[in-house]
Amino acid sequence: MHDQDIDTIDRGYCKTKHGCCAKLHVNDWLKDVQPPLQLHNVVEVRFKNTRKDYYQNSNNLSIKTGDLVAVESSPGHDIGIVSLVGPLVELQMKKHKPTLVNGELRKIYRLAKPTDIEKWKEAIALEHETMIKSRQITAQLKLDMKIGDVEYQGDKTKAIFYYIADDRVDFRQLIKVLAETFRIRIEMKQIGARQEAGRIGGIGPCGREICCSTWMHNFISVSTNAARYQDISPNPQKLAGQCAKLKCCLNFELASYVDAQRNFPPANIPLETETGTYYYLKADVFRGVYLYVKQGNTPSDQVYVPVARVSEIQKMNRKGAKPAKLIDKEEAPVVNREKEPDTFHNVVEQGDLTRFDKPKGANRKKKRNIHRNVQRRSGQNQK
Repeated sequence: MHDQDIDTIDRGYCKTKHGCCAKLHVNDWLKDVQPPLQLHNVVEVRFKNTRKDYYQNSNNLSIKTGDLVAVESSPGHDIGIVSLVGPLVELQMKKHKPTLVNGELRKIYRLAKPTDIEKWKEAIALEHETMIKSRQITAQLKLDMKIGDVEYQGDKTKAIFYYIADDRVDFRQLIKVLAETFRIRIEMKQIGARQEAGRIGGIGPCGREICCSTWMHNFISVSTNAARYQDISPNPQKLAGQCAKLKCCLNFELASYVDAQRNFPPANIPLETETGTYYYLKADVFRGVYLYVKQGNTPSDQVYVPVARVSEIQKMNRKGAKPAKLIDKEEAPVVNREKEPDTFHNVVEQGDLTRFDKPKGANRKKKRNIHRNVQRRSGQNQK
């Protein structure tokens, strides 16, 4: 089976032109190392969407990454693409729990035959039509659920219906109607809004493809505390992703912010000085600076105060004392001075924003004069 053939029939398996789904792809960094004995007979096989499982190569077939194989299923057999072979499979099995039948892994029957591949193609072609029809049946039964995707088994004897529902749904009648309509076995799997967004895909506000459709496998709950620790404005429209839930990327740098603020003083206490009362505005976490504004002033008159100075003033206020000033000029952080030292170094020397502002008229005239002189000399030589 060539890569081009796999790419044409791999609808739903792969979203790239290289024939490998970025979310299910595994980099076999030991593929160039040949073990003395082939002791690993477990193979990783991926299917549509985010589904993959591990099978035992009990027949000692010559299998390599990218092969189409017929594997054991319940009932019948399924068709999948081999995504990993060799010793790394055991490490992958620790992250993704395999499906066991009577305490054993399911088996690989054979390499996919042309008849298996033709039936697999027919099954893939039925998925979209089946999904639309099943949504109509769901609406007729007045069930509060949405069928997001359908995945047929390779032998067309079974289909998995992925659905989304906020509450518990009694779909026993739905299964009967679907089985009578499509003449197949029905399996219902509930997914969340994040999983649905991962299947649909899209572009995030960062300009890149959303993480849940490219590399994320496990979805950790995101709370509003993640935005609070990072001092992000609690705007629901900006914090929500395409799934209408809080963005997963709010958790990416959360641990760094929590560690940086471990010894920070509380920010909800105003600072009392002899010149007036100062209220907290926001924080620059990694510089260790709080921004305060004096009572009666506008936010543009903000003052940068180190967290150590904030702790000192809070201790003085608790004892009933007030400092003469909020901060001395000598103690003021760098951001409070007129000119901040340059921390950016252009080592590539290609990012000068003024490189296009230089006049080019003189250079063009020189080039024209040189070109004319060359033409004149060539004409004189010909004479």
